Amino acid sequence: MILVTGATGNVGGHVVSQLLDRGVAVRALTRDPAAAALPDGVEAVRGDLADPASLDAALDGVEAVFLLWPTLVADHAAAAAVERIAGRARRVVYVSARGVSDDLERAPGSILGSHAYLERLIRGTGVEWTFLRPGGFAVNTLLWAPEIRATGVVRRSHGAAGRALIHEQDIATVGVLALTEDGHAGAVYELTGPETLTQAEQVAAIGEAIGRPVRWEEVSPENTLRELVAGGMSAAMAEGIVAAHGAMVTSPETTTATFEKVTGVPATPFRQWAVDHAGDFR
Repeated sequence: MILVTGATGNVGGHVVSQLLDRGVAVRALTRDPAAAALPDGVEAVRGDLADPASLDAALDGVEAVFLLWPTLVADHAAAAAVERIAGRARRVVYVSARGVSDDLERAPGSILGSHAYLERLIRGTGVEWTFLRPGGFAVNTLLWAPEIRATGVVRRSHGAAGRALIHEQDIATVGVLALTEDGHAGAVYELTGPETLTQAEQVAAIGEAIGRPVRWEEVSPENTLRELVAGGMSAAMAEGIVAAHGAMVTSPETTTATFEKVTGVPATPFRQWAVDHAGDFR
């Protein structure tokens, strides 16, 4: 039995599907089992990572856990939750983030600091662990979908920022291998897509996928910051994203060959991701 957290999300949903394809028994942790849209054959069990005492039923009889942590919002419960998980499961695959290093400080309030904190907790339990450190998720470009559907134009700053975005399905694939096969204990996998594209090139690729022109229109960083905050993002997170994109103009993200080394096949290009999600942009 493998417990999947975040089972209805972008990465977790693919983990569930791939485990079922392998004939593995899958249990999903969810705050509301009745509302969880899960495939047939998946056992949904109520629980909340922010409430460690609620995890016992979900962990009963579990051999491995795919852990997607609700970064920052549940860090107050991390030590107790990790201890509970490690006390029941033999193996944990944790989705961390590119940019985390073994010597990174916790830095409360920082996303990378939160991931570093979770990694440190998991290492300290003695459980068999594998850390996935993906770079930018291609699925985050769905933030552009309303603009693309309405106008065919994405108005943001730093169109020349180069990113090596990864398909969420590829993250899941490496996670499932680490959950179900030996040889991944103690591994830290830094995962990216196979190519670096600028944000403007990503927008053009989405246009190709949906069969109509989509273009990038450059605006000021201040304008982008206002738009992100108006969309519900915290000011601190929005400022971090805008600053990071600014840095990627002069220092584009690099790619890694980790996915291909682990799986034996190339990582999925962004253009294929755009085809897979074309319906979201139409």
